[in-house]
Amino acid sequence: MSHDPLVILGYDAVSPLGIDLGVQWQRALSGTSGIGPLTRFDLTDNFPVRIAGQAPDIDHLPYDYLTPREQARWPSPIFKYALLTVSRALAQSGIEITPDLAPRVAVTFSSAIGGLDAVLVADRNLRDRGKLPPPFVNPNACINMVGGKVSMHTGATGPISATITACATGVTSMIVGAMLINDGRADTAICGAVDFPLTEPIVAGFGTMGGAFMPKEGEPEIPPEQASRPFSRNRRGFVVSEGSGCIIIAKKSFARVHGLGVTAEIAGWAMTSDAHHHVAPNLATVRRCIVESIAHAGITPDRISTVNAHAAATRVGDQVEAEALVQVFDGRVPAITANKSLIGHAMGASSAIESILAIEGMQAGMLPPTVNYTPDPAIALGGVVSACRPLDQEYVLKNAFGFGGCNACMVFKRI
Repeated sequence: MSHDPLVILGYDAVSPLGIDLGVQWQRALSGTSGIGPLTRFDLTDNFPVRIAGQAPDIDHLPYDYLTPREQARWPSPIFKYALLTVSRALAQSGIEITPDLAPRVAVTFSSAIGGLDAVLVADRNLRDRGKLPPPFVNPNACINMVGGKVSMHTGATGPISATITACATGVTSMIVGAMLINDGRADTAICGAVDFPLTEPIVAGFGTMGGAFMPKEGEPEIPPEQASRPFSRNRRGFVVSEGSGCIIIAKKSFARVHGLGVTAEIAGWAMTSDAHHHVAPNLATVRRCIVESIAHAGITPDRISTVNAHAAATRVGDQVEAEALVQVFDGRVPAITANKSLIGHAMGASSAIESILAIEGMQAGMLPPTVNYTPDPAIALGGVVSACRPLDQEYVLKNAFGFGGCNACMVFKRI
């Protein structure tokens, strides 16, 4: 373990649980779901998905990250939500990005889907009305542009990279930021991810591929908040959601020199590739990612207090993650919490938001519940926390697994 460890200086998130992070945390502790009816667009009678995890609107907030003119140029919501969470995370960290510091500030904040919604609107206008796209359409759709806008807003001129690993993007952004800092290329990094995928073709596509939650034919309609069921016997896929999470990281010595507070330590991490299937995970490489992240932290598996699981509520994904955990922990799996039961699956932003909730839980000594949990006899997994409970947590394992076999795991340590 490094004598000068990486630490987290500040963070912020917007999720289906709310705009204010403190409110989101309290709602998570109370088991209040942010999942409800899908209202981002008009639903036809045969549209396959009817529910979603929608983030609250932020246009009423007194922020100047995007002027009205700028918002007209950057209509995809990823930009305004990214700049809001980044600005609040930086404010919490206490970092002032001066001209002297700017070249040493890296940006790995990213997105799995980007501003594809802007292209979809332009395509419909071109097809239906013959209206040519405005000049900012293509920049809206460049996935790296959200990091570029973060750089422009903050003045950070250090290394910048779009760390796209599908649903693992948020954790991967922290890993790449950590690598840049450890390699001496930066002193601090603005990490995290944003995704707003609630557009007709994306949501319907998740439905037709069997990933998104759809009620079983012939079953009565259930309340939306009961749809996301990680690790449960009756799980039927993920609830598509949206949100943004930003995490600011640096070396502990940097925090000390600049008089900054720290919230947690990044003790270890790992990434692996499944080389297996475009969506179905591979047990061997998922397990190895978990093992290597714990080993990188310089500890043995029994030191892990809790697991913040990826747990998207898919049949195969949850099964493989559960089997990997049972093998890694030799059948004695620590307490597990699955935040997607409350917030749904915000694609690349999920693992950033969930990391923040994991750190909040570690600091508070509390675990929010995994709601809607019904044990699955096919998964030999104990320890899923179905009710809020106190728990002393020194080390927390965060799992994140993305389409294409992109695996990223991180171990946080309490300070």
